[in-house]
Amino acid sequence: MKEKELVFMDHDGGIDDILSLLLVLTMEDKELIGINVTPADCFLEPAMESTYKMLQLFGREDIPIGRSDYHGVNAFPNEWRARPEVINALPMLINLPKSPNPYEYPTAVELLIEQLTKAERKVTILMTGPCSNLVHALQKAPEIQAKIGKVVWMGGAFRTGGNVHAFQHDGTAEWNVYWDPSSAKALFEFDLPLFCIPLDVTNLVPVNKEFLSKLAYQSKYQVSNLAGQIWAMTIDTIPSYHYTYFMWDILATSYLAIPQEFMMEGSRAKVAVRPPNAGQTYLDWEGNHLEFGVKVNKYAFYEYILKQFQRDF
Repeated sequence: MKEKELVFMDHDGGIDDILSLLLVLTMEDKELIGINVTPADCFLEPAMESTYKMLQLFGREDIPIGRSDYHGVNAFPNEWRARPEVINALPMLINLPKSPNPYEYPTAVELLIEQLTKAERKVTILMTGPCSNLVHALQKAPEIQAKIGKVVWMGGAFRTGGNVHAFQHDGTAEWNVYWDPSSAKALFEFDLPLFCIPLDVTNLVPVNKEFLSKLAYQSKYQVSNLAGQIWAMTIDTIPSYHYTYFMWDILATSYLAIPQEFMMEGSRAKVAVRPPNAGQTYLDWEGNHLEFGVKVNKYAFYEYILKQFQRDF
């Protein structure tokens, strides 16, 4: 029997992060060995609770959780960060036991170093939030780099505009990079097998009512029912002045399972760290090598998600 792929997930508690955790937990050929929560697109305490409740639904409270005490340079809007509070109040989650005191968990850097050190084979790092914890762990314990098989990051915007609309910014950056541009710059400079799923490709897969309708038709399955409730929370951003809600983190997570449905391009790139384009990821032949998504078979992607969510807890 083929060994399961070891996965360590680092997320920042948003709607699509929690849905991505839900998706990873349905992947039977993946073994989730740890989860870090970063207070970027979330407030830490409710996001830790959401994470723990997801594990409870799958009977996987044995998976360790780490908390990040690091706060990035450019904060996400507070109204976005409050979403985990609503997730925790959903009917399928509100009466589950609360998580232990989040400040009794190990720090994100400690947990990542510990789990990679004791891993018996290489680990895939999945990041659906900023990359700060991984960078800080590598700086503290460089030897863990040998345990990393690949890094899959929902981050960047290479040949398309960004989604940051902020004072003193030109709109070229993607939020996960913009939150901590210096760590993103450091990540690019590590010699890692880095696979970015940027806005270039996530812009092809919006959360739309057609998809949500198909998901609702299979709501007899508990996973579909919960996912539909969580995705419904995005409707007030579809459409809006600046934002359409896309399958940002879910698409990056699906790359673990259906990489054959993506067109990736190898190139070299850098990260800007100062205004007016702080957090911009741009192609530069003097930069470091990475691969980034340029296309995806969106029909295969949507069908994969619908199929994965046809199950109960």
